[in-house]
Amino acid sequence: MSNKKIFKNTLSLYMRQIIIIFITLYSMRVVLNEFGVADFGVYSVVTGFVTLLAFLPGSMASATQRFFSFAMGKKDIVKLKQTFSVNLAMYVCVALLAYTLLQSIGLWYIEEHLKIPDSRFNAALELYHYMSLSFVISVFTAPFIAILIAHEDMHLYALLSVIDAVFKLVAAISLAYVSYDLLAYYGMALLIVSGLLTIAYISICLNKYPECQMSKLYWSTTIFKEIIGFTMWTLLGQLSTIFRNQAVTVLINQIFNPSTVAARAIALNVASQVGIFSNNLNTGLYPPIIKAYAENKKDEMMSLVFNGSKLTFFLMWVCALPILLEMEMILTLWLKTPPEEAIFFTRLAIVESLILAVSMPLTTAARAPGKMAAYEIILGTFQIAIFFVSWWFLNLGYSAEWVFYVAIVVSIIMFKVRLLLVSYLTDLPIISYYQKVVVPVCLVLVISISLSLLLLNSLPKNLYASFLVILFSIGISTLAMYFLGLDKLWRKKIVSILANKFFKSGEIR
Repeated sequence: MSNKKIFKNTLSLYMRQIIIIFITLYSMRVVLNEFGVADFGVYSVVTGFVTLLAFLPGSMASATQRFFSFAMGKKDIVKLKQTFSVNLAMYVCVALLAYTLLQSIGLWYIEEHLKIPDSRFNAALELYHYMSLSFVISVFTAPFIAILIAHEDMHLYALLSVIDAVFKLVAAISLAYVSYDLLAYYGMALLIVSGLLTIAYISICLNKYPECQMSKLYWSTTIFKEIIGFTMWTLLGQLSTIFRNQAVTVLINQIFNPSTVAARAIALNVASQVGIFSNNLNTGLYPPIIKAYAENKKDEMMSLVFNGSKLTFFLMWVCALPILLEMEMILTLWLKTPPEEAIFFTRLAIVESLILAVSMPLTTAARAPGKMAAYEIILGTFQIAIFFVSWWFLNLGYSAEWVFYVAIVVSIIMFKVRLLLVSYLTDLPIISYYQKVVVPVCLVLVISISLSLLLLNSLPKNLYASFLVILFSIGISTLAMYFLGLDKLWRKKIVSILANKFFKSGEIR
């Protein structure tokens, strides 16, 4: 895969994410305004409960993309057709299982245990049925999204994602013009949007990719067993991550007041939003890393992992540094009166996410050989250990921020362990990784933090100064990344790509 294509794919995913963030935030504002606080609370509870099963397709997604990309790397059309048929059959089964659980155990829980006002119960129940069907449809759509990404057609994925967000915005705006119960109507509208997008994904894949067809089942028991094994171990990793985050939140809820719990929730939410942009680059890197491994192009794979580790970190850092410096101003503008601990908690959560960002391509490389058992067991154990170590510190009387300290220290240890495991699985040279990734990253950190703090401490505390610090930190981070973070070859590539993009025959296009 050419670096130009990686750049174009990353740009497509970036534009997608920026547009979706603005549309989603505005849609949420419209829905809140039309529903009112009470109905919006009911909507949030019901939809949140439905998406508890999201770990099922989530665990399968990485397996699906890995096996699609691997077959493409091998240029084996028969194996690709088998992989598609096996995945399609598995997703249909998962969709049916999810719907069965939602309409049995889930429905029982909604009726018996969720606290919903009696006057809104029937509407909430109707909403639940619509959202259950929407979730099932989204599960069935997942393999088609995976093959779109595996083919590296990120512009199509980005376009359809934006269309999905626009349709949902239209559904939100239409709430002001209907006389039907708003909860039930909105659920029905979202179901229709899900159905239309599913039809779009399936139509594109069936017409564009020869391996996507439903007229014949290309079954392979061997591939089925491989995907099941890979998925089970990935599921263990996802469950350990859920346990790490949710169990620690419950722990804080039991020991501290609601304000502290809210501060943690805000911190995790901000950190996840900052990390979205580096996640987008990793999505674009996933297929070429797997394909390079399948084609036995080790040098190309290592180049993708090394440069991908730096770039995923840099793309997060350019957003993270100004937020870290002006956290108080940003949270105050957003929330007016944020919880007391939110500012410090959010800074710590972003630091933890930065460590994860540099590790993302390593995780992709670990999945390339398909041998996930030892990797997931070892790292899953560290994830679970975060809860127990946090519990120990809190029971000794330490303050709530210690759960973040523990998570940061364990994340650093996990980074080193992950590097050792990837080296064992793929022969990745550890010393070269430190020289080409860790050292440049540290140089960028030292330069950008030092100069930004120097400016911050020399300016008065006001809104204009804060905006100046934000602009300066973004600029100095970008310059440090370009001159200190990237080698000469990548600097030339970026200049060449930008020149081809914006200039033609000496004229601006």
